Amino acid sequence: MELGELVGRRPFPAAGLLLSLTRRCPLTCAHCSTGSNMTARQEPEAASLVRFVRSFTGTDRPDVVMLTGGEPLLLPGLVRELSAAARAAGSRTALLSGMFFARSRHIPAPLLRAIGEVDHFSASLDLHHEREVPRADVFRAVHRIRELGVAVSFHLTGTGADDPYLAEVTRAVEEEFGGRVPSLVNEVRAFGRAASWAAPARTGPAGDAVSPCAMAAWPVVAFDGTVLACCNQDTVDRRPAPAHLRLGHIATDDWAAVRRRAVESPVLRMIRTVGPAHLAARSGVPAAGGYCEGCRSLGGDARVAADARSVAAGPAGALLDLAAARQGAAEGAVGVVRRHGCAAYAPLVAAGAPDGVPGGSR
Repeated sequence: MELGELVGRRPFPAAGLLLSLTRRCPLTCAHCSTGSNMTARQEPEAASLVRFVRSFTGTDRPDVVMLTGGEPLLLPGLVRELSAAARAAGSRTALLSGMFFARSRHIPAPLLRAIGEVDHFSASLDLHHEREVPRADVFRAVHRIRELGVAVSFHLTGTGADDPYLAEVTRAVEEEFGGRVPSLVNEVRAFGRAASWAAPARTGPAGDAVSPCAMAAWPVVAFDGTVLACCNQDTVDRRPAPAHLRLGHIATDDWAAVRRRAVESPVLRMIRTVGPAHLAARSGVPAAGGYCEGCRSLGGDARVAADARSVAAGPAGALLDLAAARQGAAEGAVGVVRRHGCAAYAPLVAAGAPDGVPGGSR
């Protein structure tokens, strides 16, 4: 599974599922959005995660399961078990790693076996990671992973289009891998340890302008097992979760219940179709903070729920949702990254993709 195919599915409701396996991580990067370290013990119960993934069926499953953390490879046995369970239902798995293991010249056998079970492997690389894991070590490990036949990519992070580090590291990836390995380039935002120094999180347009939110498309399993409709880190971490963004809990719900709530909720359909600011304005609800904060405030207002039902309930609402998803995916993976990542480097998401892969060359 190439990176462009994975990212190209991002606008489609319940086409993917993000699983946070653990908040623990051997690295202490200054920009970590989850504030992960080795003393952060919060993680979902492994048995509940496996049961949840085993609730997938051949006709009711996400296309992609993204394994993340913290550092998911601290639990290589769980990675293998989840990958096998997902594959049995026809889902594919992708894993994002901070590459702590690359500091050793040889990838430990349990990690190598776990990596070999996933369909896509993405290596985090940025200025903060490089202070803990040298770039040359990361490159060497990625070469070894490619030898397994696993599709690979880089998840690069910087301060924006004019960041000299991003210009330099993207050239280095191009030279090292001959343009055959794609990169997803994002910008550091003020979450976790970066909250005190990074630029504020990107917001939608001012006022009641239509601004659909594709980030409310894929359910997210948080570190406490709660399933959210949004991957914004503040939303994932705050409790109680807003009612309209809470989809359930892996200890009590299966995939079918979570998917149904995600795709059939009129409020979520409106957020994905016109955005939270426009929904609030048309419902007569006062604006509350920025784009994401305003979205979190919508759940407790009966006017919002009533207005959303009047427009987005039933088959008509499902068609609106599908139309918004198709529009969001019209430019492929490159278009998705232009809207939600670092736009200047968006074409790199399709680097090396074979003809016919969504988001790749045609």
